[in-house]
Amino acid sequence: MAITGRSCSVIYLTSYLSATNHGSKFGTSTIFAKKKEFIKNQPFFKLNISKSLFARTAIGVLGLGFIDAGYSGDWSRIGVITTQSEELLKVAAFVVVPFCIFLIFSLPNDSDS
Repeated sequence: MAITGRSCSVIYLTSYLSATNHGSKFGTSTIFAKKKEFIKNQPFFKLNISKSLFARTAIGVLGLGFIDAGYSGDWSRIGVITTQSEELLKVAAFVVVPFCIFLIFSLPNDSDS
């Protein structure tokens, strides 16, 4: 039960009909709400992201991963990769990062996002 100022309302977390009373100057009005029916073939969480944007994001993360692995020094310091592998990633970043930038800007835009 939540008490705020003069009003007192009870919050129900059920799937049944719930009534909310709204006080007015001339009386009270009651509003009934129904729970939405879910369609079986429709996804629960519908997020409209275009395939082009998703691909651009993945390519950008790949390029940033090469920069992080090659130039941060953290990966060789904690023993995940050797210092020789880090130097190789640093050199490979000069090729991979411009290629990733080219791919990001060359992918076509989806009009049905």
